[in-house]
Amino acid sequence: MDLSDRTALVTGSTAGIGRETALALGRLGATVFVHGRDSDAGRQVASAIDDAGGEAIFFRADLAERETVHRLADEVRDRTDRLDILVNNAGAHFSEGQLTADGVEKTFAVNHLAPFVLTHDLRDVLSEDGRVVTVSSGVHPRADGTFDVTTVDHYDGLDAYARSKLANILFTVGLARRLDGPTANCCHPGLVPSSRLWREASIPVRLGVGLLSFLPHRLVGGFADTPATGAETTVYLAASPAVEGTSGQYFSDCAPEEPSPLATDDALVRELWELSEELTDVSCS
Repeated sequence: MDLSDRTALVTGSTAGIGRETALALGRLGATVFVHGRDSDAGRQVASAIDDAGGEAIFFRADLAERETVHRLADEVRDRTDRLDILVNNAGAHFSEGQLTADGVEKTFAVNHLAPFVLTHDLRDVLSEDGRVVTVSSGVHPRADGTFDVTTVDHYDGLDAYARSKLANILFTVGLARRLDGPTANCCHPGLVPSSRLWREASIPVRLGVGLLSFLPHRLVGGFADTPATGAETTVYLAASPAVEGTSGQYFSDCAPEEPSPLATDDALVRELWELSEELTDVSCS
């Protein structure tokens, strides 16, 4: 695959799966817009892409606040008038319930509303054959389909994470119906113990995934991935000719997979879309 004429934005690409995704797209020739909150880590990833013969630019932004998501989109638009690949990879898991300055539960704000707003703001610069890839999770069936996200009463970190990952799939289904030309797909990257996703999880969760990250891959390869193997499906959806024209699908291990029934429920797709517009003051019709 030759992506030398392509421009890609990968959110959350200073570590873990996002970093491996950005590096892989850079090695394939794409100009990569690296995003993260850590400037030093971001510059290191951009430098690694440059050293591999690619081209990269780092953008710093905290995706928890709507204003900074809009600002990131503006900075990207200042750099290019054509975006071929948008990878909504950035994600978070919080052990304690928090509301953002916008009054939204923080996991939902980072994992769903940020991709919703960013994709909206960049939609008119997506190329005709562009691709939007959103990283979901196999934990999404845990969610019950309710989106009471303006309170943190009775908060459970894993439930909040599952809810946001269900939202990723519902968003993908709704987006695919609205895009004319570009495609939208989502994926489960696998369990990646070494990912920084778990850095703010509860102590038992951090201990569990920490133990997995220290075990040899040959012992845990059946149910745990490295960041590189976890990025394979994301890169496949972003770059492979095999999925050209495929849209609105959920993938795992580089193959289509049926998500939970709620994830493709038409009424829930509409409900989440309307709620997202209401919470962000943007219209993505």
